[in-house]
Amino acid sequence: MAELQEVQITEEKPLLPGQTPETHSVETPYGPITFTVYGTPKPKRPAILTYHDVGLNYKSCFQPLFQFADMQEIIQNFVRVHVDAPGMEEGAPVFPLGYQYPSLDQLADMIPCILQYLNFFTIIGVGVGAGAYVLSRYALTHPDTVEGLVLINIDPNAKGWMDWAAHKLTGLTSSIPEMILGHLFSQEELSGNSELIQKYRNIITHAPNLENIELYWNSYNNRRDLNFERGSDITLKCPVMLVVGDQAPHEDAVVECNSKLDPTQTSFLKMADSGGQPQLTQPGKLTEAFKYFLQGMGYMASSCMTRLSRSRTASLTSAASLDGNRSRSRTLSQSSESGPLPSGPPGHTMEVSC
Repeated sequence: MAELQEVQITEEKPLLPGQTPETHSVETPYGPITFTVYGTPKPKRPAILTYHDVGLNYKSCFQPLFQFADMQEIIQNFVRVHVDAPGMEEGAPVFPLGYQYPSLDQLADMIPCILQYLNFFTIIGVGVGAGAYVLSRYALTHPDTVEGLVLINIDPNAKGWMDWAAHKLTGLTSSIPEMILGHLFSQEELSGNSELIQKYRNIITHAPNLENIELYWNSYNNRRDLNFERGSDITLKCPVMLVVGDQAPHEDAVVECNSKLDPTQTSFLKMADSGGQPQLTQPGKLTEAFKYFLQGMGYMASSCMTRLSRSRTASLTSAASLDGNRSRSRTLSQSSESGPLPSGPPGHTMEVSC
């Protein structure tokens, strides 16, 4: 829990040359969308495009990760585009009564307008929760423009009747901020009421655009099933890294998603001691995993790895699936002295508990 208390998202670190942010807004068929660009495009390299979760914006969701010291090597090599969902950007006015907020599918359909405006051709998407769903939906409809995806806490399934009933009952006894906090963090984290939880409870509870946040929350809860199916045409065709904390609210959903994706293209990273938001609580380990992911795609081949190689346990597992369940036909374990983790070979999913 010490790492939770050390996170300070308000700390401003000096920007690297070329890292001055530029904020833009572009019209789309579903209304304007705001995004912030850091850096300049690199020849023959995709942009890193992020999409945040409900209750957050790009700063509160991703700032601890992209300000982390080891991340600087990555951000020097890629231009970044941080998308704020409509009405989530800082200073956003509250939408008028009766405003029809875009569905998550429509949010995905806004992304081509951003790329066209910037004249960018391909991206590596990094999404959390609702943002992970939006980027997955975009990748399904525009696979040629997505080189890779890092999906944290993705739940690709629509709510079933039991989920709806539970959600309605919770809504009778809990406020919108408390329901969103229960989506973002584990019950153990909320009970512990660490400095991080207090900070985000204050951010969401006192958000001036809370009405807008509720609209985004409703769109997330009305999402359609992505209908992933291993071996079918409805699947992510790019390299994917699935990330979830070992006690996160969405752990089961991410495990199920992993069982439905192409095992030759998918890495599954379950992080210990990270709670519901690994990008906030374990930015160092997530940065290291992101570097491995980029190396597997052919980028940053000379990058130096240090952190995950010191993790207590790691396993390289077969991703063969029988009736949707993951089987482990071959396991390679490494101790903390074993050196860097291997890249996942074709036909296998790398699962790391660190």
